[in-house]
Amino acid sequence: MIKGKSVIVTGSTSGIGLGIARSFAAQGADVVLNGLGDAGEIERLRRGLETEFGIRVLYDNADLRDADACAALIHNAEMALGKVDVLVNNAGIQHVAAVEDFPAERWDAVIAINLSSAFHTIRTALPGMQARGWGRIVNIASAHGLVASANKSAYVASKHGLIGLTKVVALENAQGGVTCNAICPGWVLTPLVKAQIEARAAAQGITFDAAREQLLGEKQPSRRFTTPEQIGELALFLCSPAADNMTGSAITIDGGWTVQ
Repeated sequence: MIKGKSVIVTGSTSGIGLGIARSFAAQGADVVLNGLGDAGEIERLRRGLETEFGIRVLYDNADLRDADACAALIHNAEMALGKVDVLVNNAGIQHVAAVEDFPAERWDAVIAINLSSAFHTIRTALPGMQARGWGRIVNIASAHGLVASANKSAYVASKHGLIGLTKVVALENAQGGVTCNAICPGWVLTPLVKAQIEARAAAQGITFDAAREQLLGEKQPSRRFTTPEQIGELALFLCSPAADNMTGSAITIDGGWTVQ
């Protein structure tokens, strides 16, 4: 079902996004990567995926803080690949501070990348999907789209908003062959989370492993990280015929975090 489809994954040069991109590439989809990093390393990654899976892989360095750049990301993919069948909005950033200490510019950046960019890519991709009568939009939200944690006001607000956007897009396209769902991971050992663990270890004078266990123990009853590969497989499922009648869902993959 996915072989020959065209897929955009934002924030896909590392972590969750790269895991998702690899999952689609492995099933024969052409993939558009987007994200930050060293240009040479990204080119090696792009060429490596093409060689390993025998598909077309493009890279677009669109700045997702900019609405026009988000739209151009979609248009460029449509021109190069002919269409955009699957859009995975994964890009995200984090800043941690109490509300009264939260810098306004960091709030604006988190909302722009985590939430507004998804709106701008979706609104641009929808007309083509609607015209073809088939499309899949997968928004990578978070357990923090369903519950809150202190000192993460912008991130929690953005992820709650992303789930709300998911529901509206699902309702507006419920009869047209386009679905929109959200995946809500808990802790995933990405570079972003690794940096949080290292900061916790340094602040408390404990080992990385001790800080890791502490972090998992506070929120994730399974005491295991979800992997990018598992999230990629879930995204693939949402694009399969088995999920044709799934839309507007916020699906947790969080080791029991949100059932507590």
